[in-house]
Amino acid sequence: MTVHLNFYRLCAALAMAPSALAMQPALAQSATGQPLTTIASLDLPRYMGTWYEIARYPNSFQQKCTGNTRAEYSIKGDGGVQVINRCKLQSGELNEIVGAGRQIGSATSPKLEVRFAPAWLSFIPAVWGDYWVIDLDAAYQLVAVSDDRREYLWVLSRTPWVEPKAYEALLGRLGQKGFDLQKLQLTPQD
Repeated sequence: MTVHLNFYRLCAALAMAPSALAMQPALAQSATGQPLTTIASLDLPRYMGTWYEIARYPNSFQQKCTGNTRAEYSIKGDGGVQVINRCKLQSGELNEIVGAGRQIGSATSPKLEVRFAPAWLSFIPAVWGDYWVIDLDAAYQLVAVSDDRREYLWVLSRTPWVEPKAYEALLGRLGQKGFDLQKLQLTPQD
């Protein structure tokens, strides 16, 4: 029971972290002072499937992940999104957490919210964190995801490895959006 209760406390804390940041005073939109822009539109069904983490900003809820990090997205019967995040731990075990996502705004909105807290807490706005698609290639093969405050950043790919030219071009665009590229950590993929 203690493990079960601690798991739910951890999930609730992790889900609240991005939203808690958003409630702080707007300290900085970016080094450039510009608001973060997203892509123009997102074809959500096309976005579904497996994405491999190529790089990320360090964050507290992925500290124990040592590699092989990936996310699987699928549309549920109610139109919401099921999110399954997996990563390899130091012990070699696979860690998995299941969450939910929802699109904010129109059916083509690139702004989503995700939560990993239990469903019974979903009525609390603070358990939902921003998931903004800020860069996506036309083939839906390489994506960058962040939040409105640029506290989080993930670079994801449909394959465990990315062509260096495509990755460098993406980094250039992220730099223009005000991201500190020195903070990005590469994610090992076997």
